[in-house]
Amino acid sequence: MKLSNRIKELRESQGLLQRQLSAQLDIDTPMFSKIERGERRAKREQVLKLAGLLKADTQELLTLWLTDQVLEVVLNEEQALQALKMAEKELKTKLK
Repeated sequence: MKLSNRIKELRESQGLLQRQLSAQLDIDTPMFSKIERGERRAKREQVLKLAGLLKADTQELLTLWLTDQVLEVVLNEEQALQALKMAEKELKTKLK
């Protein structure tokens, strides 16, 4: 699931309007709409704030946000899966 889909799902389930959240994020409603449609990427700080506003799991939203970023970088690369596997190994080593 993409971050944009999850934000929309959470917002709608709570009966919130885009303009309400965009005001809390200090951005205009059209910008928030683009974030929710996946046409524009939210900043990390905005994701953190959205987690609080939507009473959502911060780790889940940050994971979706980071996944979207990684996918954007590797999506059209032939070696994407190979590079991701190498990156996973490297991360496991560095996070020990």
